[in-house]
Amino acid sequence: VAGLGPGQPVTLRAVAADERGCLFQSCAHYRADGRGELHLGTDASHGGDYTGVEPMGLFWSLAPAGMERPYQRLLPRSTGTPMRVEMLVHQGHSRPGALPGPVMAKAEVERWFTAPGVRRIRLKEGGVRGSLFLPPGDGPFPGVIDMYGDEGGLVEFRSSLLATRGFAALSLPYFDFEDLPKVMKEFKLEYFEEAARFLQRHPKVKGPGVGVIGTGKGAELALSMITFLPEVVAAVCISGCSSNTVADLHYGEMTLPGLRFDMNKVSVSDTGVFDTFEALDDPMNPANSPCTIPIEKAEGHFLLVVGEDDRMWKSSLYADLAIGRLRQHGKENFELLSYPGAGHRIDPPSTPFCQVAVDRVLGVPVLGGGESKAHAHAQEHSWGKIQEFLRLHLG
Repeated sequence: VAGLGPGQPVTLRAVAADERGCLFQSCAHYRADGRGELHLGTDASHGGDYTGVEPMGLFWSLAPAGMERPYQRLLPRSTGTPMRVEMLVHQGHSRPGALPGPVMAKAEVERWFTAPGVRRIRLKEGGVRGSLFLPPGDGPFPGVIDMYGDEGGLVEFRSSLLATRGFAALSLPYFDFEDLPKVMKEFKLEYFEEAARFLQRHPKVKGPGVGVIGTGKGAELALSMITFLPEVVAAVCISGCSSNTVADLHYGEMTLPGLRFDMNKVSVSDTGVFDTFEALDDPMNPANSPCTIPIEKAEGHFLLVVGEDDRMWKSSLYADLAIGRLRQHGKENFELLSYPGAGHRIDPPSTPFCQVAVDRVLGVPVLGGGESKAHAHAQEHSWGKIQEFLRLHLG
């Protein structure tokens, strides 16, 4: 911002709408420097939705506007169009939610999730469904399968960002999409094996192995894939469990039963927010040992990413259990990224933080945990480390 008076107080606001027209906004308080200028990269916010020098703070603190239903996520549903964010400069300092002062300047910023030249190919290959994102150029590129959690459906924006960074990324839904099963009842690992083989054999994909990145239930499926499928040589597991959960997993004659959730152990706050932290059956109970994923059989490498304030479930504990199991078998084929103050869903950088989000399956607000600034920093740091890890092990 230029053309202000020296030391002039202003409020910067960001306003964006999702595909359904739901409005999100954020604000921060700044003071111009001696020349009447303001630079988000070097100047600190003194109040509003965050404080300190946070160049992307207006993005990661975007939250539903006061008149909207709370606990909604701002996530790109379409990767082909940018997220449009209006940036406004208001006179004086106004509190979040209060009526801001007069507008002094405004501009529109576009946040793109796909670089020019990235190709998106919708997939109906045998039983496999999803979208394959290919970087521009001849390749071959390191190949990665990308999976999200128990919200189901097709989530593409991480795959398109990976392709923008030079990976051939297959966004792989595994239920509640097209002709896939509607709900998480049971899974066959053969579906994921078919996806891994498709990607491994693709002419644009570098061999000999492929990687997988998953969040939540997707992380746990990533653990099973690297354990049982020789095609998978690197697994990034974000906020996952070291045991198979909820749905039984079959592979040939083998079955890993799913750990169950005990709904009696879910607590509900006065504001109607559900806390599921204690609800999953204890993986350390010997009775639940058949659910444990035998990750010591994996030949490849693991990157475990957890937020220490994950309230969805005990992902820090589950990462410790996984590491303990590998070490017990003399293995050191893992790295751990553990972030104090980060919550459950650690997404690519500047994805708006959502401490509580409406669960798509249950339809109720569920506590994901975390604190906005610590979570935002975890997203930024882990994104670089994830790419380094995948490049190292996929060539």
